[in-house]
This record gives sequence, C-alpha cells and structure tokens, in this order.
Amino acid sequence: MTLLKNATVVHLHPADVAVGVDILVEGTEIKAVGRGVGEGAKPDRTINLAGRLVMPGLVCGHDHFYSGLSRGIMANIAPCPDFVSTLQNLWWKLDRALDAGSLRLSGLVCALEAVKAGCTSVIDHHASPSFMDGSLTVLKDGFEKVGLRGILCYETTDRNGRDGARKGTEENVRFARQVEAEKTSRGAQRLVEAMIGGHAPFTLADEDLEALGDAVKKTGRGFHVHVAEDSFDPSHSHRQYGKDPLARLDSFGLLTDGSLIAHGLYLTPADRELLNARGAWLAHNSRSNMNNSVGYNAALPSLKNVVLGTDGIGSDMLAEAKFAYFRHRDSGGPLGPGAFMRYLQSANDLLRRSFGRQIGRVEPGYAADLVVLDYDSPTPLVRENVAGHVLFGMGSRDVNTVIVNGKIVMENRTFPWDTAPVYAEAQAAARALWQRMDRL
Repeated sequence: MTLLKNATVVHLHPADVAVGVDILVEGTEIKAVGRGVGEGAKPDRTINLAGRLVMPGLVCGHDHFYSGLSRGIMANIAPCPDFVSTLQNLWWKLDRALDAGSLRLSGLVCALEAVKAGCTSVIDHHASPSFMDGSLTVLKDGFEKVGLRGILCYETTDRNGRDGARKGTEENVRFARQVEAEKTSRGAQRLVEAMIGGHAPFTLADEDLEALGDAVKKTGRGFHVHVAEDSFDPSHSHRQYGKDPLARLDSFGLLTDGSLIAHGLYLTPADRELLNARGAWLAHNSRSNMNNSVGYNAALPSLKNVVLGTDGIGSDMLAEAKFAYFRHRDSGGPLGPGAFMRYLQSANDLLRRSFGRQIGRVEPGYAADLVVLDYDSPTPLVRENVAGHVLFGMGSRDVNTVIVNGKIVMENRTFPWDTAPVYAEAQAAARALWQRMDRL
C-alpha cells in the first residue's frame, strides 16, 4: 500500500482541480482519494508530494514502436516525392530489416521514452515482416520490463506476398490467445492486451479482410488499421472495389465500437457517418500528418470518437496535444482547447474495453495509472483554465514520477534499474539495422 500525500489532482476532461488531496493506492487500484484518507491506514510507503500535480496517466492512441531505431537515420533513402514512395523507400525497408534483437531494443527504448513523457499506456501497431512469429511477445516483454501498459497488434499486409498476409493474421490470433490465457493466471496484474491489426485497405485483399474479420470475431478483439492517411487509399478502394474504404472494412465486420482507425484524412462524408454509426474510433496524428505532408483532417468536429496518437513520433502526448490544437487553429477550425483535452483523455475508453477495468480517473476503484508533475505555474491553475495550462505551459520536462498499475515505474525521473546499457545496445543495433536496409 502506498500513500501519496498533499497532491493537487488534475483531470483534463471533464476538467477539475482539487488541492491538498491524499491518494491511497492498494495493489493495482486506487483505494481512496480525499483529504486525510490515509488516516488509520498503514501504508508500506508514504510520499509527500508537497502540492505536485497528479493526473491520470497519458495514453498514446496510435504508435509504432518498431520505429524506435529510426531517429536520425543514416541509411540510403531514395527520394520520396509523395506518401507512397515514403512508405516504399523508408518505412517498408526499415520494418523488413528488423530482427528479434533490434525489435527488442526498439521496443525497450520506446517504452522508456513513453514513461519519461508521462505516458502510462500505448496502443501500438507493429510490423516486422522478416520476424513475425512471436514478434508481439517480444514487444510485450519490453512493455512489462519497463512497466508500461499497452495494447498490441500486428499490421497484417499483402505487400510481402500472400504467405506474409496469412502469417500476419496468424500472429495476431496467436498473441490474442496468449493474453487471453493470462486473464486467469494474472488477472489485474496484466499490463498488455491485444487487438487485431491490418496495415491499410490498399495493401489488404478481400481474402485478407475476410481472415481478419474472422480473427476479430473469434478473439473478441477490436481492429486497428490505417485508413485514408493519403488520398491514394480511397482512390485505390474506389478503383479496385468500387467502395469507400470504411464501407469495404464494414462489409467484413471490421468496423465496430472496438475499431481504431488511424488518420482518416480522406474519409468521405459517408465513411465518416459510418464511423460514427458503428461507434468506432479515429486516431488523429497531427505531427505525423504534417511530417508526411498528407494534409489536415478538417473533419474532426464531425467525428464522435477521437483519440490522439503519434504514429511513431515518440509518445510525448503533451507535445502531441499542442500540435493538434495549434494545427487546428492554423486551419481556422472551430474547436476550443477543451476538445483537445477530451481527445487526450478519450483513449482510456479503449483501454477500459480491452482490460475490462476502470482506467483514466484519479478515483477509487480505478487502476492506479498516475503521473506526477513538477509544474511550477506562474498563474492560478483552476478548473476553468486546465486546458490553457496544458497547451501553453505543461511539458514532458515536468514529469517527475510515473505509476502504472499501482507500481512506481519511474521516480524523480529515475528508473529502478540501470537503463544505460539499453541505450548503448540500441545505438549499435541501429547502425546494423541501417546497414541491412541498404542491402534491401
């Protein structure tokens, strides 16, 4: 049992600020919250936060931990004048060059970086065509080593042949069965869950979607896929199948209230209506969209369920929220700061669906996923201006301590184990990875 004393509890949506609060954590859950709730308790440890901010842990709604060794990449990348050539010349070469060792280190580094940024959960979308079988378990081991919560899937695709597509679906099902078996043995101690993944409709034939729809039905998991990130995807769907991309996915039972659609910049009005009708989720990745020069999703106000993701540009969700808001303002969008706090918070609904637990509030009965910030505010911090402080003040530099599932995984910006060897190994693995890319 851990007692956090004298915290300033901040909720992003609905916005709230409570000063002088104690938080009692027992096992994996928050036991009690309020003034003096620790009186009479006998905690194993008491931490006086001296007024520091405590928020529910941040969640990255769409990420790619396989990209962790791409920072500052020095492989020979051919010119990339458009989005598809960027995929072909960079990302599809990188994922094919990954092996078990480089994936392990990429996952570990990304998990460490996520925690440093105050992220307690990541919904990841993985690809490593040369190392598929067991790849999600390698990533899972990294999440658990660091103490990060996550939902993992493999992005099934036919871009590496029919056998590759079949194996991708098999890896999704294998992993879903693995984590299902752990429900009984580990219960609330579990940190990692599964989704069923696909790359994008333009690299998935109808037979692949049929197999993925069957996997979703058999496992009870949601479907995680890129859709309409670039105009090529809907164009391909109309030309090859005579359908909008989401209508095509829906015909195979892949659009449900557990589905996570990444990007969606070029969804038609009919597809957006279908997304809302099915209760599916859209992951908005503002920095990635800008980096790939694919455009801006001006339809955000028309979408019911939106989460924020990074698409592999780290897991700094405070930075991502800023970019999402400022890009929206730059486009002349009508949404205010509060809408982006809702987007920043709403991925917890997907976590609740996957884990069958209450996650995302500093309240009794909720999973103890918390972030403590050293945020020195020069102005009053109250319910009415929480969003303004997040968008114009708070940053990952303020993250001090991170608790996931009741366990302190980072305290005073220090992990309880020596992380330096991971970074040293990662540097060597990155060089070798880049060399393998040049041979492809």
